[in-house]
Amino acid sequence: MSTDRTGHTRRGNWSQPGVPQRGWSCVDDYDLGEPSHLCEMCESIEIRFVHEMEHPDYPNRLRVGCVCAEHMEQDYVRPRERESRMKNIARRRKSWSCRIWKISAQGNSYINTNGFNIAIFPRRGGWCVRIKNRSTAGEQLGKRTFPTIEEAKLRALDALIWAKDHLG
Repeated sequence: MSTDRTGHTRRGNWSQPGVPQRGWSCVDDYDLGEPSHLCEMCESIEIRFVHEMEHPDYPNRLRVGCVCAEHMEQDYVRPRERESRMKNIARRRKSWSCRIWKISAQGNSYINTNGFNIAIFPRRGGWCVRIKNRSTAGEQLGKRTFPTIEEAKLRALDALIWAKDHLG
């Protein structure tokens, strides 16, 4: 928050002419891992959980925090739900690395969780993730190869999150 030359309080883009204050849509959301980006709407809060907003009458996307997203969308439920989901994933990511992986008959590391089987196996000098829905048999082989098995195991959480939406 700053003041203009007349002494009136300014709140970033909220007080800029030509910047719409409502009618925005969230097009992406993500976790920066720590508060490290200044909200591009109020310009007063360091944010960790980013809501990337777009407006048909504004040329740029703005990366904002939850409270600004609520006001920009005029929706006080969905931004909180997105933020809550990102926080839950962040908590889960912390405990994910402590999971105990089993070894399959083929010698691959695997775990069964949330109705999915996640396996890590060697591919092209690295390690790949495969995830399978245990009830529908829907399956997806990861496109990326990771240099270490540890990195593949860490990234398997991203595969699980994706699979819940796509292999449900």
